[in-house]
Amino acid sequence: MEVIYDTIGDGYNSTRRADPYLAGRLIQLLNAVPGKQYLDIGCGTGNYTIALADEGLNFTGVEPSEEMLKEARSRSHNIKWLNGNAARIPAADNAFDGVMATLTIHHWDDLQKAITEIYRVTKPGGTLVLFTATPQQMKGYWLNHYFPNMLASSILQMPGFYAVASALTSAGFDLKHTEKYFIKEDLQDHFLYSGKHNPQLYLDEQIRKGISSFAALANAEEVASGLGQLTKDIESGEIQNIKDNFENNRGDYLFVVAGKK
Repeated sequence: MEVIYDTIGDGYNSTRRADPYLAGRLIQLLNAVPGKQYLDIGCGTGNYTIALADEGLNFTGVEPSEEMLKEARSRSHNIKWLNGNAARIPAADNAFDGVMATLTIHHWDDLQKAITEIYRVTKPGGTLVLFTATPQQMKGYWLNHYFPNMLASSILQMPGFYAVASALTSAGFDLKHTEKYFIKEDLQDHFLYSGKHNPQLYLDEQIRKGISSFAALANAEEVASGLGQLTKDIESGEIQNIKDNFENNRGDYLFVVAGKK
């Protein structure tokens, strides 16, 4: 997957920015305070790492894509940027008071190995915050109507909640809290379902390039067909009926908070 992000790294920051609300929730759920050490796994070009560091927090970012790290290093010299991944974190045991991983666990080859490695580098009493989506949530995206094969592939690589919970407890974490996140209309980070309320976003090629499902899992023919139908439905107003048919209370994404004893 780092090869994919090496490819989409160019221009990534034009559509993928740290969303203020999400950044604020990460700080609160981490219970992060200045003077302690925090880790961002799968940090990409450092959007959330930098946003939280700008609040006076000490952060290290870990990322397997050298193209992403190159961009991150150019944006901030106050953060320690490391080449690695969730299953291979180049850090000492009990190094961090808190760890976060945003929209990245579906790229981990071995969920249990990754969670166990995160447990190793987390201090006793430390907190892990995951921001992800479950397969059940993703089945409720109206994108399924236009890009069914792409969404099926995306859902297939996404660990279910119980698999995540099992991996956390097996590694030694206590599962403390879960929190549903529903896409807000002013969302600034254009990840997969960011266009929930604004379907026109998906007509922008640059936005699609910054979304790994479109960049890595989509079939060009299906995308072209889906975009054509989406354009027609936006113009006719039919898109509202499609959106209404997929309305649900499962949440669009999920925060998972765990603690190390």
